[in-house]
Amino acid sequence: MTIQTSLPDPNLVPSWPPVPEPARIAGLGTAVTDHSYSQSDVLDIFGITDPKIRSVFANSAIERRFLSLPPTGADGTPLPEDQEDLLAKHKRNAVDMGIRALRACLADIGAEPADVEHLCCVTSTGFLTPGLSAYIIRDTGMDPRCSRADIVGMGCNAGLNALGPTASWAVANPGRLAVLICSEACSAAYTMDATMRTAVVNSLFGDGAAAIAVIAGDAARTRSTQAARDGSYDTSAALRPRILGFSSYIVTEAIEAMRFDWDSDQNRLSFFLDRDIPYVVGAHAERVVDRLLSDAGLRRSDVRHWLVHSGGKKVIDAVRVNLGLTRHDLRHTTGVLRDYGNLSSGSFLFSLQRLHTEGAVRRSDIGVLMTMGPGSTIETALVQW
Repeated sequence: MTIQTSLPDPNLVPSWPPVPEPARIAGLGTAVTDHSYSQSDVLDIFGITDPKIRSVFANSAIERRFLSLPPTGADGTPLPEDQEDLLAKHKRNAVDMGIRALRACLADIGAEPADVEHLCCVTSTGFLTPGLSAYIIRDTGMDPRCSRADIVGMGCNAGLNALGPTASWAVANPGRLAVLICSEACSAAYTMDATMRTAVVNSLFGDGAAAIAVIAGDAARTRSTQAARDGSYDTSAALRPRILGFSSYIVTEAIEAMRFDWDSDQNRLSFFLDRDIPYVVGAHAERVVDRLLSDAGLRRSDVRHWLVHSGGKKVIDAVRVNLGLTRHDLRHTTGVLRDYGNLSSGSFLFSLQRLHTEGAVRRSDIGVLMTMGPGSTIETALVQW
């Protein structure tokens, strides 16, 4: 018997070992709560007259946000909400927005909930056990055999944290549909008082959810009747980006600069943002982005599209200056901030949706996705259309 010890003939095998097909973002959907408010609306509703606090709101570069404000009493003033009320608000709004974003995402590719075989849910605005994924699977009639994961408490960077394992699942299961949902009921994480600590947070965040469908391979397995009639999911309606790689960095010396922890004065959880966080993020942005690009043999000048988390005016400006970007490069980031505020983990997906709607993407374009959050952490992903 002869034992073959040499590798296969390269003329017969395209690559050895075979290179798996990268995952791609196939569909996208978003949702918000029912009511939007201007910055002056919020100040007036809560009767805030302190000129310093009003200045924080006025200079936020935010025009409107979608919020779920407390019910009002007979005199028209908002009633107090305790931590139990806020957890109930989180459950109600995060599940509702998550389902609506999911349905919009699936409609984008002609799929149905029964087609989803892996669901990852992200949130940082409340705590549920079981997690969001269990309620969404139950309430949409999704197959109860669907594998699922819940990522809780990572903050604004969590959308890209979750995209990595979601894309890996898709690569390991070619042709099978995975969905990532980021659902943030930021109204359930508010502390309303007259302090400057809460003013920065209260001027910034809004409610919103975003869902993306992720798939690898050319043929999509279908289980729903509609998709089976069509033969496959519709991923040709727009150019869909392939996910090529990730790079992250945690600024350990600034681990307490963004946090959501217990406020004993208010007897509830409260979010804290250090005033220097924009400069911390900006100072480390180059390190993460350049590593992401160098791993792929690229330079910043090769990147045509930048989808950066709408973390706040100062954060966006710090990233723009340190990476040498133009205001046009970050037009969708600032546009989302203006119209929705900071939507936490799903903000960058609202920007991606605007980019696709704009119709400016061309085949082979390179894009960078970038989010920032507690840790202090910077996450990036490289995509190509």
